[in-house]
Amino acid sequence: MKTIFLSRGYHRQQKVVFIEFEKDFSIISALKSLQVVRWCEIKKLWYIPEIHFNLNNLFQSLKGIAWIDLSQLKKNFENETKPDIESTSIKITDEQKENINSLKLWMMHKRYSSQTIKSYCDALKAFLSFNHPKKADEITPDDMVKFVNNYIFPKKLSASYQNQVINAIMLFFKEVLKSSINIEKFERPRREHNLPNVLSKEEIKAILESLTNIKHRAMLSLIYGCGLRRSELLNLKLQDISSMCNLLIIKCAKGKKDRVAPISDKIIAMLREYYKIYKPKIWLFEGQIREEQYSPRSLEQALKKSLVLAKINKPVTLHWLRHSYATHLLEAGTDLRYIQELLGHKSSKTTEIYTHVSQKNLQKIKSPFDDL
Repeated sequence: MKTIFLSRGYHRQQKVVFIEFEKDFSIISALKSLQVVRWCEIKKLWYIPEIHFNLNNLFQSLKGIAWIDLSQLKKNFENETKPDIESTSIKITDEQKENINSLKLWMMHKRYSSQTIKSYCDALKAFLSFNHPKKADEITPDDMVKFVNNYIFPKKLSASYQNQVINAIMLFFKEVLKSSINIEKFERPRREHNLPNVLSKEEIKAILESLTNIKHRAMLSLIYGCGLRRSELLNLKLQDISSMCNLLIIKCAKGKKDRVAPISDKIIAMLREYYKIYKPKIWLFEGQIREEQYSPRSLEQALKKSLVLAKINKPVTLHWLRHSYATHLLEAGTDLRYIQELLGHKSSKTTEIYTHVSQKNLQKIKSPFDDL
């Protein structure tokens, strides 16, 4: 039987329980019989308003049809982030709206990604609103210090968010406002040097072999086997696989760069088996609705399920698989320059971090304690 995943969330600022599963008409029919299930077009998920949610009724309707995973349902709504409630409540003037729109148009002209444009515009909106009634051309580097101390710290926002705000403000003053302000005086937080999280080959094997769903296994295998980011996997199309040359073509990845990665014969065989069952039309991995991309949330749920089945009690994310790919290549003797190209890193310094977590290199070092 298939498994459905229940999770709490918000839809149109209303508390709901989302229902996620691989497309199955028998499950859909059973859910519709409850007469309280609705479809969320934005998230491409079924949901039940919390006030109408009855777990016993749900169990009865799906008895003999599907298993119900309640692991995510245990989270309280208080731990959830309401979508866009805080950002929409920030009041800004017409002049500030014009400033934000000017930044948006400039970034669109420069072909920044839609996610980067949104992040920068939201950051600029928060900064300008905080400094009201000061106009943009009256702002000084001291105002950034006040923003950090009185806005970022109290809200316990991360150093990466602080960096993002500074990037947005510097871009706005330099390229849009053409201000004479010395943007170099916008101080950045001290850089954190966190080591990447890496799994052993045995753990990777246990994760992949725990999955009986061929689609889930193929997706996670591709992330590890080709060192993909989540978005790169979900953006793959059928023509991006060259089975004759054993190559995967990753188009318009981070930084709008294309790259090529070798793909294993075993993964190609797995993809052929997957294709015979699912027959995707456009995207290599499609969701419940044909010709639409597989959702990031569903992919994360597949990983969580595999961790439970493999009995791995670590906070593993999809990016851990990419880190593991790079580290295992390094341990196998692959040149760091090749790994940089395979991962699509702009700088070799980014790739060099994997030398710090390579177990093979560390195990060669003899402790002076042994000579005592």
